Amino acid sequence: MTATVLDEHTALIVIDLQKGIVAQPMVHPTDVVVARAAQLAAAFRAHALPVVLVTVHGGAPGRSEQTRNLADLPRDWDELAPGLLPQAGDYRIGKRTWGAFTATGLEGLLRAHRVTQVVIAGIATSIGVESTARQAHELGFHVTLACDAMTDFSAEAHDHSVKRIFPRLGETATTDEIVALLARRAQ
Repeated sequence: MTATVLDEHTALIVIDLQKGIVAQPMVHPTDVVVARAAQLAAAFRAHALPVVLVTVHGGAPGRSEQTRNLADLPRDWDELAPGLLPQAGDYRIGKRTWGAFTATGLEGLLRAHRVTQVVIAGIATSIGVESTARQAHELGFHVTLACDAMTDFSAEAHDHSVKRIFPRLGETATTDEIVALLARRAQ
């Protein structure tokens, strides 16, 4: 892990930690991922930094070979995982694509808060997390990825993102390392 610094205006973006997704079989225990994301969110809130909770509410238009039948999901599938402990001051973003920036207003929200860096956590590492990290990088944000606060449907996909893609988009760290960087930044 190589995270070196957090900018003065850093935001946390938590991807798709919602009931219908955390209930699916993943490589790492989702309760641990949710707990680590909640730990990050609490630390960001304690430093008066933005916390953005992103949920997916359907799919992008267009054909693909692999489709998902949302009718088979429970009624509350898109509600946040209870262990995330959302707060009134958190920002909520709903998306219909893999990345959290497409047609959501997320970039405008971050720019309004003068955010220059984002820390990203969530599910799935190779899908929503990676897509959001790619978009953030392309938009000029510094990117840090909380690799122990994310998981995937596939160990191979998770490892590929963490080892091959993320180092090209930003810096990686553990939850504890990010919390320590926040504390050091505040001194």
